[in-house]
Amino acid sequence: MRRRTLFCWVTFAVFLAVGSRLSAEQYQIDPVHSDVGFKIRHMMISKVSGRFDKFSGEFNFDEKDSKSWTVQATIEASSINTANEKRDAHLRAADFFDVEKFPQMTFKSTKVTDFSAGKAKLHGLLTLHGVEKPVILDLEIGGVIQDPMGGQRSGFEATTRINRKDFGLVYNKVLEAGGLAIGEEVEIAIHIEGISQKGKTEDKAPKPVPTPSK
Repeated sequence: MRRRTLFCWVTFAVFLAVGSRLSAEQYQIDPVHSDVGFKIRHMMISKVSGRFDKFSGEFNFDEKDSKSWTVQATIEASSINTANEKRDAHLRAADFFDVEKFPQMTFKSTKVTDFSAGKAKLHGLLTLHGVEKPVILDLEIGGVIQDPMGGQRSGFEATTRINRKDFGLVYNKVLEAGGLAIGEEVEIAIHIEGISQKGKTEDKAPKPVPTPSK
C-alpha cells in the first residue's frame, strides 16, 4: 500500500512538472532585435566593449509561472566583434577563444529564483572554451506584447560577471609600468527579444496535394 501511495505521488509530481512546461509559450530568439555584449578592463584604466554577431536559441516563458521558464542558446565564437580586425583575429586564435577547436558557446538554464516585480535570477550552465560552469544571470523581464504583424513577442535583459580564467582563458601580458594588460572579470550584458512560435508548426506543415479529378 505504501509503495502504491509513493508511486501515485511521484506520478502526480511528474505530471505537474510536465504540465507546467507545456503551459509556457515558446519563443524563438530574434537576432535582429537582440544582442550579446561584453566589457573587459584594458590596461587597468578603461574598458573595451565587444559583442557576438551570430547567435540563436529559444526560451519558454509564462508571465504567471516562473518555474516554467527555460532558456537555451548557442553563440558562434568566431562572430566576436570588438570593432578592430587585428584584435578580433587574436581573440579567435588559440591564445583566447581558439574557435577552430571550440566553435560554439552554449547556455542552458537550470532554474529561476527570486522572481519579483519583473526581476529574477536565471541559473544555468555556460559552456565556454570547452569548459562548463554554473552561472547566475540577473534578469529584467520586459513582458509580452503583440507586434504590428499580429504576432506575439517577449523580451528580457540579462547581466552577469564571470572570471575568464575559470574557463581556461588565461592569456595576459604584464605591463612595463606594472599591472596586467587585460582584466580577468568579464561583464556580460544580453538583450533578447523573442518571437512566439505558437502556430508556427501548423504553418510549416505540408499542405495536402489535391487529387486530380478523373
